Amino acid sequence: MESHFLYVIKDKVREAYFSFIYGESHMLNKNEFKEHLENCLIPFWKALKDDEFGGYYGFVDYDLNLDKKAIKGCILNSRILWFFSNAYMVLNDETLKDYAKHAYEFMKKNCIDKTNGGIYWSMTYDGKPDDTMKHTYNQAFAIYALSSYYDISGDKEALDYAYSLYNIIETKCKDEIGYLEAADKEFNIISNEALSENGVMADRTMNTLLHVYEAYTELYRVTKNLDVKEKLIEIIDTFADKVYNKDLNRQEVFFNNKWESIIDLHSYGHDIETAWLMDKGVDIIDDPNVTAKMYPITKSLTKKIYEVAFDGNSLANECENGVVDERRIWWVQAETVLGFMNGYLKDNTKTEYMEAAEACWRFITKYVVDKREGSEWYKEVRKDGTPYEGLELVEPWKCPYHNGRMCIEVIKRM
Repeated sequence: MESHFLYVIKDKVREAYFSFIYGESHMLNKNEFKEHLENCLIPFWKALKDDEFGGYYGFVDYDLNLDKKAIKGCILNSRILWFFSNAYMVLNDETLKDYAKHAYEFMKKNCIDKTNGGIYWSMTYDGKPDDTMKHTYNQAFAIYALSSYYDISGDKEALDYAYSLYNIIETKCKDEIGYLEAADKEFNIISNEALSENGVMADRTMNTLLHVYEAYTELYRVTKNLDVKEKLIEIIDTFADKVYNKDLNRQEVFFNNKWESIIDLHSYGHDIETAWLMDKGVDIIDDPNVTAKMYPITKSLTKKIYEVAFDGNSLANECENGVVDERRIWWVQAETVLGFMNGYLKDNTKTEYMEAAEACWRFITKYVVDKREGSEWYKEVRKDGTPYEGLELVEPWKCPYHNGRMCIEVIKRM
């Protein structure tokens, strides 16, 4: 009873601390996001460093139990590498560079297929191949992470790995009309369970295309390689011509091999994420023709999400066949803050967007951030903010990428 009583007291103290730091009516202040990054996100992920087998532990359950023998998803490792690299860029804390290097060493030693090229889907806890699938989405995240790591380290080897994966995508993960999805370890096309949901099997997805774009944006940022720039513009054309539905002011999500949509699905989280990610890439490309093509689309996506998906506090997940999924998913809320902040910074007459970003940040700090000592964010909460108990805090898709990036982007932009 005594230990339980002490735990409750510590939990209440921690909750009071969060209330004091974030309050009930704060603005988007970069110091709050710096505080959250330094005192919540970074300590949590540092604690998952595996000094015995390399990389980072791959699973923490709802009750904060760590499974040291869980698989290590390669997407998770890439996102952790990206996270520590970019946290270093804004905080200039040398320890963060060391944690990024730890993720990089695991990637190059264990995750990259030295025979066939490309990066595996997952590893065993001790660094052996678990799922040897080569997914384009996964190759893209490795490029994204390696490019950032090269930026902070100057390690030419990391850039060489990024280019090798770029060449893999362009030669083995692409056909004459666009990027492909899943392949076996020798790059023979297989079914796309990994990036298909909602009862469909997609030959092509908006999600993979978006994150190839994101990866190439980072690679271009650190190299200014004109071939990469050309591919970025091709992707923008595909988004504008194939993925964006101008009649509904939304993106389509899942497609057959001919880029025909195969489901009536509006992914609210992906649309608000795409709005700011596309804008960021367009700004880095710095071509007036590209800007003229994409800015109206990203403005339309932001406007539509504000009108149909934002309830004044948070963002619903998606709408399928007219039925709204009301779950408040951790990454969707992080992207909501960024997407609406970006919409306001592009057009400061849209004060409602900044108000929406502020409101969602308040929702996050009050409900999505897990106040238990040693924790981070809940994976999902209900519309009223109560958490879905039993959902993992760390797994191959639950990572510091979305919430970490939210903090980093606000620190850089505000």
